[in-house]
Parts: sequence; structure tokens; C-alpha cells
Amino acid sequence: MQMPQDVIYIINELYDNGYEAFAVGGCVRDCLLGKTPHDWDITTDASPQQVKNIFKKTVDTGIEHGTVSVILNSVGYEVTTYRIDGEYLDNRHPKEVIFTSNLKEDLMRRDFTINAMAYNDIVGLVDIYGGREDLQKGIIRCVGNAHDRFSEDALRILRAIRFSAQLGFEIDEETKNAMSELASNLKNVSAERIKTELDKMLLSDNCDRFILMSKLGICKVILPEFDAMLETTQENINHIYDVGRHTLVATEYVDKRYEKDDSNVAQFDECMDFSILDDEKVRLMLKWTMLLHDTGKPVMKTIDEKGVAHFKGHPEKSVEIAKRVFERLKFDNYTANTACHLIRWHDYRFENDIRAVRRALSKVGQEYAQLLFLVQRADILGQNPTTFSEKFKKQKDALINYEEIVKSSQCLSVKDLKIGGRELIAAGIAPGPMMGEILNSLLESVIEDPGLNNEEDLIQIAKRITGII
Repeated sequence: MQMPQDVIYIINELYDNGYEAFAVGGCVRDCLLGKTPHDWDITTDASPQQVKNIFKKTVDTGIEHGTVSVILNSVGYEVTTYRIDGEYLDNRHPKEVIFTSNLKEDLMRRDFTINAMAYNDIVGLVDIYGGREDLQKGIIRCVGNAHDRFSEDALRILRAIRFSAQLGFEIDEETKNAMSELASNLKNVSAERIKTELDKMLLSDNCDRFILMSKLGICKVILPEFDAMLETTQENINHIYDVGRHTLVATEYVDKRYEKDDSNVAQFDECMDFSILDDEKVRLMLKWTMLLHDTGKPVMKTIDEKGVAHFKGHPEKSVEIAKRVFERLKFDNYTANTACHLIRWHDYRFENDIRAVRRALSKVGQEYAQLLFLVQRADILGQNPTTFSEKFKKQKDALINYEEIVKSSQCLSVKDLKIGGRELIAAGIAPGPMMGEILNSLLESVIEDPGLNNEEDLIQIAKRITGII
């Protein structure tokens, strides 16, 4: 294992002062997987005060739990004393923390075998619970008794799913059984922590783990809306999946290319600017948009006399449900508001005429256009592949028209009009509540014919509207 020089320095300093020290947990796991760790955590038999006595610059980041951050070269490294967790009273936090001088006891309290390994260059790899073998087999397994680990901290149930999604690993049967038995304890976990785990799952390459969550009874506690989608079939030429599976496929296609041979999909993707997805906040918002975009379908489903399923009005119902989810999980305003707006318009299909695209952009808002194209792309790719070519041809034509509109700075909102209320009043139109209606009527005229967006034509149109001429 290649450790950063600062980590080696901290471990060596602790050894030079008569203590043990190891890199531990996720950083060891990631190194064994050939990945670069984001953080390096160090565990030691030195007490927090002894650690502070050895290093010049430290911060008490969690001293009540034995954690001190050692600052080297402006980077903080968490150094935590070996510990044993006391009794858990709320399925989340230990009542007390007891320091120990035994590394094995510290590793025993950890969640999964793949996170319960330690390493330094002096001793090598310490792997008491078979973490390296589980990494090689691709298995998520609890340290010791799974029922005990999940009873101690219910968040570990979601962490198991999340690691499975991020690493593409399977969860062993004993661990899964305990997760299912204790899923109801997730009600004791804060909304913020639940959201964080779901965020990481959505950003992984294995969104299908939401199906496993449903099978284990986890969604029933934290996201019952997904259970309802999985139970809703779609007897419709446009679909080959139930609503839940359609949702997951669409969610994955937010940032995934379509690899099968379809020229119209490929041509649309060539026209798309995917750079907006480089911003993780935007990408995560779009993932949540797709996860919740059809939450209204279960309650809006009808079957016609031919046995065809319809979901009229589901976008509006989906917005209503998504708002409840975002409120329950304590989302930030940007994600909640932007996602709900995109959900509201996700089923709006652009027509190929440039005037129709202008009308659509005026309704949706130009600032949402690129996001909406990404949403609709993902939505279509989660449907029936036999319909892709026709749908993506229309999407490509709409995208080309959109780019032309943007390039020529065509008017799409009242603020883009060449006149406002002041000019209308100067032209003899009385101020009052009608002013807004007049400006909206002028916008409609300009959307039909961008050439009318000049002061002279707009005033003439306004005078005709008000009966002055």
C-alpha cells in the first residue's frame, strides 16, 4: 500500500513516542481496490491528550469520541484512539465510548469486514475478520453478528446498500436477513443521514439497488413512494418496464451514454452539451428528478377498454408527491425547486416547428431548457427501445431549433421585449392591472414573429389591443 508521506509521518511519530498507529477503515479498503482514498483515518492506542502532546497543530474535532485532527501542510488527518462503543440506546449512538489499548477490540466494533482492516508499513495488513477475502469475492458482510451490528446503528442498513451500489458488491445472506428484520429501526435515523446515503446510491453505477431496498422492506420505512412505483405496471406501447424499473433505468441514463446502435439517439447525443453534468450538484439534482418524476403514476393510472394503461395528469401529481419527499428528507431549495419544475414539464413533448419550440421555452423557461432536454433524454431511454428512433429524431430537431433561438437571442419572456410599461404609458396607454396582460399579449406576438420585437411594432400592437387605434 502506498500511503501519503504525511500519513507515514504521523504513524512513525506515534511509534517513536511508544504508541501503535495504523491507517484504518475506508482508506485501507480503497487502496486494496486500487482506488485513491479521499480521506486517511488513523487509529492509535495513544489517548487524545497524548496525540495532542506529540503534534504541534491539532484540532479537537471529536475529542469526546477520541478523535483529534492532526494538521500537516494545511490538511487535517483524523487520529482516533482505539475504542469500544458502549450500549446503544437509540439504534444510532452509543451511550458512552470506552478507550482501549487493543486494536482487535477497536476493529470489532466496526460495521463491515471490508471496513475493518488496518495497515502500517511496520506490521503490514491487519485483517482479523476476513475483509480482504470479502473484497476479492465482492461481498458486503458485517463484522461478527449482523443482527448486533444493525441493532447498534440502524444507519448501517443503508450503508450496506450504498456500499453494494458503489462497489457493485453483493450482500451476504445473513447480513441481508438482519437488514430486513431491523429495517423499521431506520425511523430513528435522521432525515439528513438518510438523504446522504441515498445521494451516494444515486451517484453510483448501480441504481438498481433500490429494488433490493424495496425487497428488504427498507423503502417502506424511508421511501414508500418507490414501493408504489414498483407495484405499478405500464400496459402501454411506450413502455417495457413497470414504473419503478423505468424510473431506475431513466435515473442511470442521466449521465450514461446509450451504447446500442441507434443513429437517431447518437445524433441527438452529438448535439447535446453534457458538460453541465460535470457539476455534481446538478447531476445529483437530475438524478432525484428522474427518481421522482413518475411518482404520480400509481395514483393516476387508468386502463381503457382496450386494456391500455394511461397516466393523464401524472406530472402534476408527481410534483405534489416529490414536494413531500423533499420536505421529509430536508432537501436544499435549489434541488427541490429545480427538480419539481422539471418534473412538472418532463412529459411535455417539443414540436418540430421553431415557433412551437419558442412557445415551449417561453412556458418552461429558457434557463431550464438544457436540463429539460437531459431529463427527457433519460426518460425516453427508460422506455421501449422500439420507439427510440422516432422520439429522438423529434428531440434532435427540437434541440437544433433551441440552439438557433439561443444563438439569435430571440425573445422568450416579457423581460426580453424591447419595450416595457414606461414606453406603453408614454404612448398613451393608461397604467393599471391591464398592463401585465398587454405585455403578455405582446410576448405572444413576438414568439410567433420575432421580427416584431421593436418599439414601433410593439406600440402599434399594444394600441390595437387597447382600442386606441
